Amino acid sequence: MSHIDTKCVQAGWTPKNGEPRVLPIYQSTTFKYDSAKMLGDLFDLNASGHFYTRLSNPTLEAVENKIAALESGVGAMLTSSGQAATMSAILTICRAGDNVISTSEIYGGTYNLFNITLRQLGIDVTFISNDTPADEIRTLVKPNTKAIFGETLSNPSLRVADLEKLAAVAHENNIPLIIDNTFPTPINCRPIEFGADIVIHSTSKYMDGHAVALGGAVVDSGRFDWKASGKFPMLSEPDESYHGTVFTEQFGNAAFIAKARCHIMRDCGMQQSPQNAFLLNLGLETLALRMERHSQNGLSMAKYLSQHEKVAWVDYPGLESSRDYELARRYLGGKCSGVVSFGVKGGKAEAAKLMEALKLTALVIHVADVRTSALHPASTTHRQLTDAQLEEAGVKPEMIRLSVGIENIEDIKADFEQALAQI
Repeated sequence: MSHIDTKCVQAGWTPKNGEPRVLPIYQSTTFKYDSAKMLGDLFDLNASGHFYTRLSNPTLEAVENKIAALESGVGAMLTSSGQAATMSAILTICRAGDNVISTSEIYGGTYNLFNITLRQLGIDVTFISNDTPADEIRTLVKPNTKAIFGETLSNPSLRVADLEKLAAVAHENNIPLIIDNTFPTPINCRPIEFGADIVIHSTSKYMDGHAVALGGAVVDSGRFDWKASGKFPMLSEPDESYHGTVFTEQFGNAAFIAKARCHIMRDCGMQQSPQNAFLLNLGLETLALRMERHSQNGLSMAKYLSQHEKVAWVDYPGLESSRDYELARRYLGGKCSGVVSFGVKGGKAEAAKLMEALKLTALVIHVADVRTSALHPASTTHRQLTDAQLEEAGVKPEMIRLSVGIENIEDIKADFEQALAQI
């Protein structure tokens, strides 16, 4: 399978003779074996198989294999949410006393995770702008810096990360680049092709597509040499939590994802449920089709809003006027998903009035599914941030985050036309 739209449908689950054609739900916490030795080999990581769903499950494994194929990784791990995916990726390679460099234009929940929770665990985070030059980032890398983090297309400010710039600085310092690829999905961008070492997703968004199942995913590129860097003893030296296993020796280029599963997933219990993995797989089957429509509708709405007399500004990297237009062409092929950020004239009060006037467009705490929706980030998803932090994250008080669905574009425009007429 060389084409990604075929992988969306076919990858991950290959039924044997007489098995279900559609991936089934293995709704079981545990699995039976005939010998204590076999179970012992599973616990010692000397054999592959499923023995407890907190670590692995056949339904999850099939969906993990599909997502790994879509992102061109060597392996993937499903988690209970996108936040769990981010947390597990960081905890796999960071300990108290370590440092992470992250762009500040990221999802509000991730910003809070980094700025508050990780600091409480003893992991320091240095924030940079997407526009910070490579030379300046180099000066911020410390001996204890263990990763650089960014979002391909940031939520909700829609900044496009310069993946090759971040990858170059990371690899010069023998540390991995972790990229959240939630908004583009692997249909519009595959960060590993541009130097990312670990890719994470909130599968609750476009991958699921229907707003029915929370979930996250971590993908291992298999390209980072954890042993050669000398900075990750948890992977390259005997692991006391797992019988002295040396993950780089036992799992080779899949050492990271094996460690994430066998240690962090095992201890923190971040596993996705088989039911949610099943629903996620149904969404993945149509991902390529939906992302094409989302991107078409998103660009059309961005152009419509940018020409409206009551709209003060529009941020959408698919517009030629966008500061990230060239980056969007380089990394996203110009296909920028269906999320559009904009502000109306009159500020926060008029923004609230507009949102209450919308009819087709729903006011919900969600983004990136088939139905058009809108949100005011400053008072919802990013409300825990100070004014200064909101500015760092690229969130203006009057910003509206519009998630354009796959409905007919003329109906979406008509909804905004009537709502804008009321402010």
